[in-house]
Amino acid sequence: MPPFTPPQKFDAHQHFWKYNPSEHVWMTDNMASIRRDFLPADLEPLLGSLGFAGCVAVQARQNLEETRWLLELAARHHFIRGVVGWVDLCSPELPSQLETFAGNARLVGVRHIVQDEPDDEFMSRADFRAGISRLAGSGLTYDVLIYPRQFPAAIRLVREFPHQPFVLDHIAKPEIAGGSLTPWRAGLRELAQSPNLYCKLSGMVTEARWNQWQPADFHPYLDVVFEAFGPDRLMIGSDWPVCTLSANYRSTMAIVMDYIAQFPSSAQEAILGRNCARFYGLPND
Repeated sequence: MPPFTPPQKFDAHQHFWKYNPSEHVWMTDNMASIRRDFLPADLEPLLGSLGFAGCVAVQARQNLEETRWLLELAARHHFIRGVVGWVDLCSPELPSQLETFAGNARLVGVRHIVQDEPDDEFMSRADFRAGISRLAGSGLTYDVLIYPRQFPAAIRLVREFPHQPFVLDHIAKPEIAGGSLTPWRAGLRELAQSPNLYCKLSGMVTEARWNQWQPADFHPYLDVVFEAFGPDRLMIGSDWPVCTLSANYRSTMAIVMDYIAQFPSSAQEAILGRNCARFYGLPND
C-alpha cells in the first residue's frame, strides 16, 4: 500500500502587482504601506512557512494586460496554481477576449471589481449577465466581490445561472470593526442558499480594526458563514498583500486555521485546500 499523502493546501486568494499610482487608484493614503511591488518571490516563502503548496492569484487591475501578466507569472512559478483574471464581461468583444486565453489551464476564473461600481445593481445589467452566460462555455468560474448593500443583485445573479460556479470573496465584507452582523447576516444566509456558490474565508482582517483586532472578533462572523455554507463550500484565502495593512501573513491565516481546529480533519482538509482545488479545477502538475 502506498504511503498516505495528505491533501495539498492552497491559499485561494492573493494578489501580485507592480505598483503604479495611475492603475492602483484604490490604494488610498491610509494604504501607503502597500504602495510598492509585491511579487512571487515575496509570497513563496510565506506559503512554505505554513505548508501551503500553492495559491490562486486574483486580478487587481481591470484590463487584459493584468490577465496576461498574471498568466506569465504562473508559467514561471509553479506554486501559482491558478489565475483569476479580468475580461470585459460587458463588452461585445468578450468572445474574442475569451478566445485569446482559451487553452491556458492556469486561467481558472475571472472577476470584476463590482464593489467599486457606483450602481448597486451593476450585476443586474443585461450586458453583464450576457457576459456571465458566456463563461460556462469557457469553463471559467466567477469571483463575486461585493459589499452587503449589493446582496440583492448578487442573489438574483447566482440564481439566474445555477450551473455557473461562483465564489464569494471576503465573506462579502461585513462591518467587523463595528461588531455589526446586520444586515450582512441575513443577506449572506440568503445568498448561500444557492449551491453553485462557494465562499472564501478571506479579507477579514482589513474589515476589522487594523492591527488592533483579537481572534475572537471574527468568531461571530465565521459562525454565520459556517452555518450558511458548511465546510464543503468554504476555502481559506489570505488576501495578501492587502492583509498586511492589518496583520502579517501567518496571523491572517491563523484566524481561520485556529477556528477550524474544532472540526474533523476531513473538514479542515477541505477548507485548507481540497475545496479550492475542486472549485477552480487546479491543475495537478
